[in-house]
Amino acid sequence: MESSASRPKLRTAFKKDRVIAPLHTAGPVALTPDGSRLITCLGEEALLTDVKAGVEICRFSGDTESITALCVTPSASHLVLFTSSLSLRIYEIPASLAPQSKPIKPIRVIARAHDAPVHVCKADPTSTYLASGAADGVVKVWDIARGYVTHLFKGHGGVVSALAFNYPFDPASVVREQKMQLITASVDTRIRIFDLSAAAARASGGSKPEAVLEGHVSVPRGLDVSPDGKWLVSGGRDSVVLIWDISAPTGAPAETKKGSKGKGRETAYTPVLQKTIPVLERVEAVGLLHPDEDLAGAPSGAGKLRFYTGGEKGLIKIWDAREGKVLFTLGQEHDDAGDDQEEQRQIVDAIYLPSSSTIVSVHADQNILFHSLSSRALSRQLIGFNDEIIDAVFLSPALPLQAAPAPTLSDTHVALATNSSLIRVYSTTALDARLVAGHAEIVLCLDRGAQGRVFASGSKDRSARVWAAVPSGEGDAPAVPEYRCIAVCEGHAESVGAVAMSRRAYSGEPDAPTDNLGFMFTGSQDRTIKMWDLSAVSLAADDEDGDEPVKCKSLATHKAHDKDINALDVAPNDRLLVSGSQDRTAKVWAIEHVPGAGARPARGELKLLGTCTGHKRGVWCVRFGRAERVLATGSGDRTVRLWSLDDFTCVRTFEGHTNSVLRVDFLSAGMQLVSAAGDGLVKLWTVRDETCVATLDAHEDKVWALAVSGDEQTIVSAAADSAVTFWRDCTEEEEVARDEKREEEVQKEQDFANYLELHDYRSAILLALSMDQPGRLHALFASLPSVSASKQDSITGHPAVDTALATLPLPDLARLLRTVRTWNARARTAPVAQRVLHAVVRLRPAADVARAFDAEASLAVATSSSSVSFGDGDAPAAVRQEEGRGATALKELVDALIPYTERHLARMDKLLQDSYVVEHLLSEMDDGMFGELADDLEDENDVDRMDVERTVAVSA
Repeated sequence: MESSASRPKLRTAFKKDRVIAPLHTAGPVALTPDGSRLITCLGEEALLTDVKAGVEICRFSGDTESITALCVTPSASHLVLFTSSLSLRIYEIPASLAPQSKPIKPIRVIARAHDAPVHVCKADPTSTYLASGAADGVVKVWDIARGYVTHLFKGHGGVVSALAFNYPFDPASVVREQKMQLITASVDTRIRIFDLSAAAARASGGSKPEAVLEGHVSVPRGLDVSPDGKWLVSGGRDSVVLIWDISAPTGAPAETKKGSKGKGRETAYTPVLQKTIPVLERVEAVGLLHPDEDLAGAPSGAGKLRFYTGGEKGLIKIWDAREGKVLFTLGQEHDDAGDDQEEQRQIVDAIYLPSSSTIVSVHADQNILFHSLSSRALSRQLIGFNDEIIDAVFLSPALPLQAAPAPTLSDTHVALATNSSLIRVYSTTALDARLVAGHAEIVLCLDRGAQGRVFASGSKDRSARVWAAVPSGEGDAPAVPEYRCIAVCEGHAESVGAVAMSRRAYSGEPDAPTDNLGFMFTGSQDRTIKMWDLSAVSLAADDEDGDEPVKCKSLATHKAHDKDINALDVAPNDRLLVSGSQDRTAKVWAIEHVPGAGARPARGELKLLGTCTGHKRGVWCVRFGRAERVLATGSGDRTVRLWSLDDFTCVRTFEGHTNSVLRVDFLSAGMQLVSAAGDGLVKLWTVRDETCVATLDAHEDKVWALAVSGDEQTIVSAAADSAVTFWRDCTEEEEVARDEKREEEVQKEQDFANYLELHDYRSAILLALSMDQPGRLHALFASLPSVSASKQDSITGHPAVDTALATLPLPDLARLLRTVRTWNARARTAPVAQRVLHAVVRLRPAADVARAFDAEASLAVATSSSSVSFGDGDAPAAVRQEEGRGATALKELVDALIPYTERHLARMDKLLQDSYVVEHLLSEMDDGMFGELADDLEDENDVDRMDVERTVAVSA
């Protein structure tokens, strides 16, 4: 009894808790001014994401063409984007952060806004105008609210590469008219300044610039103007940043000199180049910082002019414009990266958020980094696209050394190995992530050690590495810590496809090692298993002492299999190792490890104990049981097998997947298994009866990665579709909901019986309809004639039922008519259906029947709108659409009732005719047929009697 009471409860249900899905594939990126919402391009759609919660808010429907340019108005009210089809689409951004299931439709679409693709667009500070620059050198200014062109500027010598508005609005000035300028740059290396005032547009014909600035020798990629309108900063691919004074000279008119007419008019507006600053890298983004921006560690004071740049090196540099020097940099420069990685990590755009003192850099590898100017640290990193995810493990970087796992500190992060040399480390509660660089080629496998404090990785570069979190300094620790490499294991001749770490290091057991990580195993395509000594690797080392990773020594090397080794696992007691290979076998090895002491080096050896044979395809995964001496394997033959470690025989076989089983793990103290396969499904099995109790379906491709948290409350599955799904155990919740539902049903059944006993037929009918129990409703109507057979003034058999039908609410009336339609389709229940239908037609006017389905549709819309928030103007349109469906539903009901009713009528007519025939036969049998037959029988009896008498006489 005690063992059964202590046995963990089986889990039967998991629900999707959160999903890390692709966020950004390619294209422009925009942020709302407060930095709370992010707009990215995912394929052909624009995606709105809550940055803090990491939740997708909505999607903006596209036109099946890629997005070439987009921007958000400073008021965060509208999103404007251009596509490859040359169309301009304007959307209203939802004010609510609640997720919406339906895509947002544009409020305005201009089919051919330009004659060439648009690569840059910018909204003015008042959120009134939009400037767009096309590849044919045409710049248009649009009225966002009305959707028409206000200005058209031509003359650029090629593709327009950058745009900026200059609107130095002075609230103290109430007399002087504020002047708005548009500044453009193109591939002809020139910067043009246009006056957008009505008088200037009329004077210049609407197309001539006020000034043309020449100073760059390559494409200018960034423009920005100071808030006072005095300074213009421009940066380009010629690796320089130019500072211009664009304020009008004192005393000179802002428009033109008086007396000048015609083409030879001479402008008095001549901006001056004040400074040229060499940046020594191609500049892709440049912008001025707010004058009041507080930069940590940088001198402050009035008149400071600072700007930022981002370019090919992947760094954000903060500059002092007057001195022309770098104050500090944001981000990390990787000197050992190859040419391809350098190209991927370069910055393609940078966004400055003055409200939060943050600069957001967008990189070519679809990563979006949030840099804090106040702390000079990376505050958040969003990974746009993970590609194919190969492996995943839970991590606990905040868990202190020599301590048992705490519920609040364990499994706070998850590491992902993707089709990349960079390892992704995500927070389990937010979208924040970090990239761990160190491998030269794709990472193939991961495993964790020291209860998640460290993890190991194996790569195609034929090496394995051990990683640990960098200790956080003073102040608030980041959501995801940085990781550093603390050990390197090199020696394999081929790719390292499997890795397994010691399970007992820092486990809190009395005889467990506490000063190092013990040992580690690696399996490779060279068909060998290597045992590595990690005794020289310590987590207690300071970051200063651990700059250079430890070169680990191989203790043993064994040629273990005839083909590639796919998986390794170490038993919980560190005494056994299992290896799975493409040669369709799994081998169990005994581990002999003697830690080093003093001058004596550590020793290790592997001894083969047994081989598990039986799979028909390669073995993709192996896993030891945590409580019993069993072993689970998953194979390409689509089965999961459970093996006994006593005689290495198969004791259970689990079949149900339709593709190769790629991952398997234990749950509930070994009483359950969870498996992931190439069919995109995750299945939960019960070991005792070999049944699948739950199937988790959320992926569209092979599920390569599967990880179970320490408390077994969360399962993480990751697939080749670049999606990571967190499944949370909801067995208890479902049991509670099931009990509550059962209790509610029992209560309703009792109420139904009470209503019938009290002859409260209206409440009984409403309750039966709400319970969706047509059988009880049919029994109620079928029993009415026997209840009140003497009352002839009732249509249904009871006056109370007539009253209930006459006062039934319209939505319930529609539900009753649908039930009648179902009854009418069967001969056994058709009489009751016809009686109820007759009563409804007699007791309710035709207008009620016509409005019943509209009322039902409106109620459905109101119910759905309470759970799903509609945009402005969406709900009334949805109500009108559902009203149209209500009329359609009524027509469908009538069309379904008429054929069956005609069939029932024809059957009744035939039955009536047959009754006349039966009545005629019975009457004939009673009066004529039976009488003639009796007379014939009497005559026959008389003849027989005479023949017998004659025979007797002759004999005598």
